[in-house]
Parts: sequence; structure tokens; C-alpha cells
Amino acid sequence: MNTLFPIFLKLEHLHTLIVGGGNVGLEKLEAVLKNSPKAKITLVAPEIREEIRHLAQSHDLTLVFEKYDSQYLNGIDLVIAGTDDKSVNQQVQIDCKTRKVLVNIADTPDLCDFYLSSVVQKDDLKIAISTNGKSPTFAKRFREILEEILPGNLQETLDNLQAIRNKLKGDFQDKVQKLNEITKVMRNQ
Repeated sequence: MNTLFPIFLKLEHLHTLIVGGGNVGLEKLEAVLKNSPKAKITLVAPEIREEIRHLAQSHDLTLVFEKYDSQYLNGIDLVIAGTDDKSVNQQVQIDCKTRKVLVNIADTPDLCDFYLSSVVQKDDLKIAISTNGKSPTFAKRFREILEEILPGNLQETLDNLQAIRNKLKGDFQDKVQKLNEITKVMRNQ
């Protein structure tokens, strides 16, 4: 049973550290920026791919061309490590645990506090898919299926529902009941 608690983070209000400047570091950075283009990120690695350097020109991305050291955790809220050196990844995890900073170690579920999900996004609708770390490939394929079947006019529907929600009177329970009635039609389509 998947016991993970799903949340959506406002990374533009947090400071994220990515450790690793190779292929995996690039993949994790791109995933963060795709979902949170205004995220504040520091990336630490002795060698950093050209694609990452290019991303630094258009995002709030600080590049540190050095080996990882625990000093880089100062002021950090969230860490993603993806180096090709298991001992470095393990040290990042140990240092994060000591400082009570949430950490994801790429391809090492046992060392992770959280997993990066596969994400479906249609305008303001965002759906995160988790397989509890068992199969990122399945999550990716399921994301592709959802992207194909979700209608293109979702934003209009979401905007209309927000307008209705803003006009509703009554207490929280009344509003929930009215919105449940309005959206019940979705189940019959």
C-alpha cells in the first residue's frame, strides 16, 4: 500500500539545493523548473553540463563549481542529490538528516524522504502520479495516457468553478455541498 502523503510545494518560497551537474542533475533540475519555473535553486558540482549553465541564464539558479560540502546546506529547505558517486549521495543524505532537511537521492528510494512524481499538467490542473518508488517508467506511461484523454478546455471549467466558488454564500460545509452538486455531472460523462 502506498502510504506517501502527496503535497504540492511552492518552491518559489523555498531554497532548493541540487547536488550533481551531470545527466541526472540536469534531469532533476529540468523537472523542478518545468513545475516551478520561479524556484530558487543552488546547484553544486565540480563539473556542470553546458545545458545547466544555459538554464542558469534564465532562472533563479546559482551554480557552484565545487565538490559537495555540508556548508551548502546553510539556508536550504529541500535537497535533491543525483551524482554518480554513491558515497557523495549517502553523505548528502546523512547531512540532511542531521539538519532535518528533506532530501531526495536519485534512484535510491531507501535514502529518500520524498519522491519526484510524474506530472500531468493541463493549464491550472496538475496531477502527480506515484508508484511508491517502484516504477518511474509506469508512472511516465500513465502520465502519457492521462495527457491524451484529458480534454483541452479544462482551464475554462476551472475558471468557471472558481468564479462560482467565490460567489457562494454560507459556511464551509454549505459551499462544499453546493460545489459537490455542481461537479457531480463530471462523473456521468
